[in-house]
Amino acid sequence: MDDMARTDEAAVLGYEQARDELIEVVRRLEAGGTSLEDSLALWERGEELAKVCRRWLEGARARLDASLAEEKAERGEETRDEA
Repeated sequence: MDDMARTDEAAVLGYEQARDELIEVVRRLEAGGTSLEDSLALWERGEELAKVCRRWLEGARARLDASLAEEKAERGEETRDEA
């Protein structure tokens, strides 16, 4: 699989899929026994997967922040309306 296809594939992975594959990549790297070329390929894949996970987590954080801000704004409006 070429680099572009792997990057495209990584972009469509869900958080759990990317996380699970990243765990497997780390396990394989820590176990050793792979060639330098294979280790580099695993490391590169791990970097791609980490970026996917980071994007998912940043998106989740943004959604939570927006929801909390909306809730806070609604409570602030209710408090002003009651006064």
